[in-house]
Amino acid sequence: MSPDENTYPAHSNLADCERRLITALALTLVYLSVEVVAGFLTGSLSLLADAVHMLTDAGGLGLALFAVWISQKSATRTKTYGYYRWEVLAALINAVVLLGSGALILAEAYRRFREPADVIGLPMLVVAVIGLFVNLVGMRILHPEAGENLNIEGAFMEMAKDTLGSLGVIVAAVIIWITGWNYADPIASVLISLLILPRTWRLLNQSVNILLEGVPPDVNVPDIEATLSDIEGVSAVHDIHVWAISSELVSLSSHVVLQPGLEVTRSQQILEEINRILKTHVGIEHTTIQLEHRNLARSEPRL
Repeated sequence: MSPDENTYPAHSNLADCERRLITALALTLVYLSVEVVAGFLTGSLSLLADAVHMLTDAGGLGLALFAVWISQKSATRTKTYGYYRWEVLAALINAVVLLGSGALILAEAYRRFREPADVIGLPMLVVAVIGLFVNLVGMRILHPEAGENLNIEGAFMEMAKDTLGSLGVIVAAVIIWITGWNYADPIASVLISLLILPRTWRLLNQSVNILLEGVPPDVNVPDIEATLSDIEGVSAVHDIHVWAISSELVSLSSHVVLQPGLEVTRSQQILEEINRILKTHVGIEHTTIQLEHRNLARSEPRL
């Protein structure tokens, strides 16, 4: 194997992910420009709040594109896992930026509650309707890959957040246009920020869990240990470690103690059966299994 050869499977849909992200980014940048201008012209905080969110979307989509590109680079002697973790880092940065921008909007909304500003309702409504359409199109573009890739999930979540934002701005614009009640604007901006908080927090937790090499939430280590221990010829299983390299790539390592007197051919059959079980029942393809004829965890001195 050459030192630059990547032993991990490449994402099969990276080209499709890249195309979807580019399209969504182009839509976001066009609408962002319109929304910023309209926000200043109408004096609408909710439009500017949505524009800030759109700016984070654009940054998140750009970061996602970078992560897709760099994750295709082959592993090297110094980066033996390749660059898959960039996907997770991009998702983590997206989550942090979303939380930070939400906090800024809440602070500005508080100021607006104390000192209400005049808002022009009709232009605000027109821009918000356009934004709703743009966000729905962006969500439709990203949706097929959102459940498979943490990076795309982050971008999809940002588009979903802006869809909620556009709906909130539309409601606020109608109220202001009909009644002139300007408090509807900061109220809408608060709701926009709060509605997305749970999913943003989940994205943050998922990213941190992967970076800390925690067990993926859909993997049950005790069940794996029990299943492998039931294989004929296996005496015990210990030192199981399961961690995610990215949202799509999970690895497992374990020590498997064989029963005394097994032939070499049976040992190989057990190894093949373990890998088959892990692949078909757990979805883990990259494994490192150490076969032992006595339990090294019990015989080795403790440090």
